[in-house]
Amino acid sequence: MAVSSSHLLCFSHFSSLSTSHSALSLSHPHLPPSSLPTSRRSRKTFAIRAVKDFWGDFGARDPFPEEIESNFGDKVLGFSSTEHKILIPNLSVLSLSQQECGPVSPNQPPIPREVAQKLLKKVVGWRLLDEQGGLRLQCLWKLRDFKCGVELINRIHEVVEVTGHFPNLHLEQPNQVRAELWTASIGGLSMNDFIVAAKIDQIKTADLVPKRNRAWA
Repeated sequence: MAVSSSHLLCFSHFSSLSTSHSALSLSHPHLPPSSLPTSRRSRKTFAIRAVKDFWGDFGARDPFPEEIESNFGDKVLGFSSTEHKILIPNLSVLSLSQQECGPVSPNQPPIPREVAQKLLKKVVGWRLLDEQGGLRLQCLWKLRDFKCGVELINRIHEVVEVTGHFPNLHLEQPNQVRAELWTASIGGLSMNDFIVAAKIDQIKTADLVPKRNRAWA
């Protein structure tokens, strides 16, 4: 029969105490000799218990009086009637790029400038434009060549197609792409514009922009 490592530890320690009934009674002073095990299996079980009692209970202690008075157990474990829930992060916790575009009612007011300025900090490279038709988001990319501009527009299209909210894209000679976002139905910006801007920020453009010459000191 295979013996586990924990059994080996128990037997090796118990052998130092001796396997005689007198030694067992010393390690268990409250047990009378008549209660000591006689069969082989019961002696193994008794040896394991003897070693456990000898070493004590690792990693546990009785609470201090101050801890009992503070009812720390209620704060850590809760009461028996405590309801435990797994909370799903709400939209305010998720980053803009993780959110999805939603329907926008024509009666919905556009985002005020003060709120737009705060949301602008959550997107990279975009700026606010105050046009006659309302606020807009604009981003410019300087690319390596005209072909890279076409490639960037294709990548942007792949990202925003699933959102249903599309930016105005302009490929300007010789190597610049301009994107503008706003919600025409409300005459200004909605959360959809910032969500799409954040998703566009996730697009990799390192292979499209001009390579910088390293300046050696």
